[in-house]
Amino acid sequence: MSNPNPTPQPSRWGRLFSPPRNRWLLGIPLGALLFFVLGIALLGGAQAFLHVTSTNKFCAYACHEMAAFSTPSWEQSSHHKNAHGVGAGCPECHVPGPEIPKLERKFQALGEGWGHLTGTISTQAKFDAKKVQMARHVWAYMKASDSRECRACHNAAIWDLSAQSHSAQIKHEKMKTSGETCIDCHKGVVHEVPLGADTG
Repeated sequence: MSNPNPTPQPSRWGRLFSPPRNRWLLGIPLGALLFFVLGIALLGGAQAFLHVTSTNKFCAYACHEMAAFSTPSWEQSSHHKNAHGVGAGCPECHVPGPEIPKLERKFQALGEGWGHLTGTISTQAKFDAKKVQMARHVWAYMKASDSRECRACHNAAIWDLSAQSHSAQIKHEKMKTSGETCIDCHKGVVHEVPLGADTG
């Protein structure tokens, strides 16, 4: 005769976290330990990915488009080589330091990866046709963040204005109240301003 009220059997997940001795290790449920180890592995992998994709080797030289069309202007700029021996690479200007903005930027960069795979700027002609759009996009991004990446190295609070040119002194003093930010005046400091990009 069958039992009219059978004991419900636990689901697979319920069994995984159930207390029998063979599903515990060092007093910790085996399933919880497994998820913890998996989480650590995923976190480590994500950090490694963020590090590798935030290097000059990856940004400036890993793909043909950057190495051929964008990297040369950076290599010739004072942000790469100067009398002080203090350089700024691609990540210093294009990858935010804070974690949340950094992750947001990496997700945006997925579109750039797709553009690389589909050949959006794979030739000089294609690159030239997109230069104005790309420049304006970067400038708008930097303007929206109050030139956050510039300010990571250039601290206006400790500037010695007396050591700057008269014109720079006036503009930097005005910047404190005008609402302008670094990128408003320094658009061509690393990459040449594309013809027509700074108008309209």
